[in-house]
This record gives sequence, C-alpha cells and structure tokens, in this order.
Amino acid sequence: MFLPHAPSSVSDVRKRLCSELRASGVYEEVADDAAVIISELISNALRHARPLPSGDIRVSWAYEGDLIQLAVSDGGSMTEPRRTRAALSSLGGRGLSIVEALSDGWGVSHESDSTTVWAELRAAQQSDNGHAVPLMQPLRIAFDQSA
Repeated sequence: MFLPHAPSSVSDVRKRLCSELRASGVYEEVADDAAVIISELISNALRHARPLPSGDIRVSWAYEGDLIQLAVSDGGSMTEPRRTRAALSSLGGRGLSIVEALSDGWGVSHESDSTTVWAELRAAQQSDNGHAVPLMQPLRIAFDQSA
C-alpha cells in the first residue's frame, strides 16, 4: 500500500495489520509483535528517509506457512539503516533494536529510487483445541490507497 509520508500512516497500518492477522487466526501476541515491528519500520522511514518519488512510502506484508514478512520502502537517505545502541537517556534510536528483538531477521535492500527495510517473524495459528499450528493457507495482503 502507498501511504503519505506522514505520522498518521503509522497508526493506520498498525490497526489494519493487527486486524488482518488476528482475523486469520494468528495469536494475538504475534500479531502485536508484527504491529510493533511495522510501526518501527514506518517511523524510521518517516524520521530518517525521503519519501518515494511519488511523495509516499510503500508498506507491504505477506504471510505464508508460518512466516510473516513485513516491508517498508522509502526514497532512501544519506545513511544506511542500522541498529544502534542508544544511551539510556536517549529519546530515540531504539527502533531497529526493537525490530531485531521481536523478529527472526531483518535487512535492507536497495533499488535505483528506493530503499526497503524488511523483517520476518514466525507465526502460529490457534487451533480449535488451543494448540499452535502453522498457518497453512498462503495469503498475500497489499492494497493501494492512491486510487
């Protein structure tokens, strides 16, 4: 989905992602972790990078089997996204440390006019008896609000 390069984009995406993951049977805790990760990725894009040439950022997610993939693309910045160790008194600088702690992996990819920061986490789905089972149906979610 393409969203404005604006703070309001964080809560809009967070609500939609959580709702769709929970509706598909993903445990609430996993959906919440995914929402925190996507919020951090969007916040970093807004704080540290330029918008895409369209003036927006691009947010996407997909899950297949037991893997949830999250990604945020922006117009890039002068520095490479990297995890830092923020001082205890710092008001920021913990975003990618949070992403690293909650995800099973994250990384950065570059194209000619964009930078994408992505993260992956394992999901489990609730069964009728309350035990976790892997997600079986592949589901790809993406939408374009530019129309």
